[in-house]
Amino acid sequence: MPDSDAARHLQNQLEILIQDFRRSTEPPMPVFVVHAQDSGDDDAVAGLVRQLHTGQEAHGTRCAVTQDSYEGATEVRRAAALVRALSDPRKWGGPKAVYRRYAFPRLRLVHAIDDAVAALGDSWPSPAPGSPEAGQDQRQRLLNELAQQRWRPKNTARWRSGLPLFDMAHILPASLVTVLAALLARSEWYVAVGAGLVFLLLLTVLNYVLPGRAPIFLWLRRESRWFMTTTFLRAVDQEEPTEVSLLRPVRSWKAIAARAHDVAEALAAGGDFHLQLCVLALREDLRDNHRRWSWDLRGFKRPRPPMLFLPHADDRNGGIELIRAISDVRSRRSELDPLLVVAAVRAHDVPRLERSVVPTAPVPDTAPPTFGVRLRTWYQEWGRNLRAEQSPSRGRSVLPWVMKVPLPHDQLGPVEEGRHHLRASARPTPARLVWALHTLVLVVALVTAATVMRADALHDRYCSASVLTANRDTRRELGSDGRTECIGIATDGVRFADWLPAPLAGDDVKALTADDDAPWTVADLEELIAGQNADVLGRHAGKYVTVVYAGPLSADTAAGSSLVKGAEELAGVYLAQAVINENSSVKLRVLIANGGVDLGRQVEMAEAIAAYAAHDPTVVGVVGTGRDLKSSRATTRILMEAGLPVVSGTNSATYLPREFANWFSLAATDEWQTRQLGLIAAQLRTPHRRQYSLVLARDTARTDDLYTDEQARYGQRMLRRQGFTPLDQRRYTLSGGKPELRSHAQEICRGGRVPSVIYFAGRVEDIDPLMNQLGTEPGCAGKPLAILTGDDLSKADFAGGGQSVAPKVTLYHAALAELEIAATSTGFYLDAAKHLPGLRGHRLRYDSPALASGQTALAHDATRVLFYAATRGDRPQSRASTWVNLRSVKIEGMATGTIDFTGAPLYGDRRGHSIVLKEVSRAADGTSEPRVVCRRTAGKTAPLTQKECRIR
Repeated sequence: MPDSDAARHLQNQLEILIQDFRRSTEPPMPVFVVHAQDSGDDDAVAGLVRQLHTGQEAHGTRCAVTQDSYEGATEVRRAAALVRALSDPRKWGGPKAVYRRYAFPRLRLVHAIDDAVAALGDSWPSPAPGSPEAGQDQRQRLLNELAQQRWRPKNTARWRSGLPLFDMAHILPASLVTVLAALLARSEWYVAVGAGLVFLLLLTVLNYVLPGRAPIFLWLRRESRWFMTTTFLRAVDQEEPTEVSLLRPVRSWKAIAARAHDVAEALAAGGDFHLQLCVLALREDLRDNHRRWSWDLRGFKRPRPPMLFLPHADDRNGGIELIRAISDVRSRRSELDPLLVVAAVRAHDVPRLERSVVPTAPVPDTAPPTFGVRLRTWYQEWGRNLRAEQSPSRGRSVLPWVMKVPLPHDQLGPVEEGRHHLRASARPTPARLVWALHTLVLVVALVTAATVMRADALHDRYCSASVLTANRDTRRELGSDGRTECIGIATDGVRFADWLPAPLAGDDVKALTADDDAPWTVADLEELIAGQNADVLGRHAGKYVTVVYAGPLSADTAAGSSLVKGAEELAGVYLAQAVINENSSVKLRVLIANGGVDLGRQVEMAEAIAAYAAHDPTVVGVVGTGRDLKSSRATTRILMEAGLPVVSGTNSATYLPREFANWFSLAATDEWQTRQLGLIAAQLRTPHRRQYSLVLARDTARTDDLYTDEQARYGQRMLRRQGFTPLDQRRYTLSGGKPELRSHAQEICRGGRVPSVIYFAGRVEDIDPLMNQLGTEPGCAGKPLAILTGDDLSKADFAGGGQSVAPKVTLYHAALAELEIAATSTGFYLDAAKHLPGLRGHRLRYDSPALASGQTALAHDATRVLFYAATRGDRPQSRASTWVNLRSVKIEGMATGTIDFTGAPLYGDRRGHSIVLKEVSRAADGTSEPRVVCRRTAGKTAPLTQKECRIR
């Protein structure tokens, strides 16, 4: 603490300036030159400066104190050596100094060039004629030397804090950008981190390991930007480039090299330029170290200005020349800098500082003011005169930034008892508390936790997600068997096959060939469709339309749900795409959408399709939605509101074409199917005799199934119309995916009213358990019984032994696709043998096991119809035009016949559906014998007759 009145008053004045600096007023910081009025007090004045240094260091001020002497041939060189010593961050700030150490990149760059000039010796830049250096490029010699020094001063540490001194300020951000780019591309986190580490290693090798080159990103360093933009170094000759640019590294490097050569030549010439350049660099570094609006708000965290103390400013350490250089540089620049200098000079050296603002001490009055009052008055007078004194017209004898303070002998005595010195506020600034390392650690921890939680949420919600982003076109949903289903529309490489149970992912679609080997898998079809899409986008941009296949591409292994329907339909869609793209100038792109097990989540699927179609105008319609469910209305409405027509191959709902204008189906409706089955039921009826009938239907109370309810309702109505006496409808439930039919069979067969006809409104997978019960239950076993059922039984493999019927039981069912007659006029089977995996090169027929169910044929025809409407005149149409064009489509040569929508009424039933009525009976050897009773190919509108559909 100050032990003299002069030291106390000076300390108070310094604290006043510090308080103003803390309040962001940016007061001009003078060079306080203190000297004794009597030369006998010189040592006391030097001690006073040391006291001020000790006091300010105790207050947490960034302080530097100079030595009494420095090496150098001249006083200017010794002053430059003094400034060089100040470029060591350890010279500034004691243990109480807040925030991190200073950085002096600009000053170090100047020292690096100076060291390179010294290393080249007196032969540079004008070597003696005939010497080896004379024939060399002198600029290149300088650049080579700087490269060897790594553009750093010589004899400086190459390692600090365990890290090499390369461009971490640019290399680390570049590596982080690489990591973020990989994450935004939805790569796995380890791929992103690995890419960043590889990039970091590569830049490290280029920057540090390779010898004899400039550091990478040199032109982006802050010292390089200052080096090229400061007017102090601006050359008159503008032939060389003088700017640096982020996007022009070569030009920037040339500009830096040219400027370094100019500066080196000036340094080699000697004079005051070296010292003034060092002072300018020191000043700019200190300004930058206290820049308030920097990325780390370091100016707010350093509320006290840096102070430089010179206890002995004389010719031995170049202190006086330094003071002159500071004043000269400040006079040339318009910006304020935060450096506050306190120097002590001997009394006999005061004239060397020339004239100052305070030439002499004021004449004593009758009541002389105290030294503290005079000191404040001198500062105010210095501040008022500062602007005028910097004018060049005032002469070279003026040092406007120097404020000389003469100290009388009486002020150098001990401090009087009870006197205290001021101290500026020591409160930590808000920036130091809020924008600090501990806050950064907390924020990073919170952001990391939030990122992990978000990534976890994205991975739990979406099928394809990275740390930061996700593909929102598909979502993860929990299936009834506890497995995860992927629901939505597949884009950006999503594959639904990846979400299938392991046995189905590689060996799916059972019982499609004679040897029970699946001819294709969903994975095969997805890859083939993806290949077609890539070719369309890559080679035919602007000349294609997009169709979405929406089907059931999940399987419930616990409930025994089959993937056959979705796989067969997808095969038909792919076959249509392959044929179209091979033969049409307008190409077809197919996107695949999954509605879950048995389309149980088709509403979510429809929402995903509508959302995607909103930003992809090439989507013209939807093929599929082939199951009649309670959610079918909502699904169709969502797609209608999105402007998307729907062409279904297998959905036989009666109400959909009557309620929705965007609904087009190739399948005969349930009501029309049962009317055709009525032709058979009429032949089973014996006139004038009471015959009982029964509707046996699967219980749908806890399911979304509407097909069963429609079949049951229309079947009951048909049997009553044919004169049968209906018994109460029975509903069977499922347990573990298997139907519970035993109790129903007992009550049906053992009662007094045994039905002669049963209308079975169930699913194909329930037919075997039903036949087993009817074949063993007394009252039914061995007695004639007819079972009528809808088109779902067309998926059964009676001919191949997949299903069978009980003795004396005759099964009659409808099928949606008549393939035998249509086979003579279609190229469907040749195309299938050419394009479908597992069937290539085979000779295919309408009854080939892979195609006999008609699901593939119907999906193929539906896709061809939608594409036909979407490419009127060999030009891609909008989805609205496609919707309109569908009502004028008539296309022949399809797998099921002629698809004709020209006569389809709006909100009504159309005619011309394909239909087959089949009879299945038991042969003597226990096998099943299927027989076609009657049929119509698509496009035929003549009604079936009872005579045509004769069963006996």
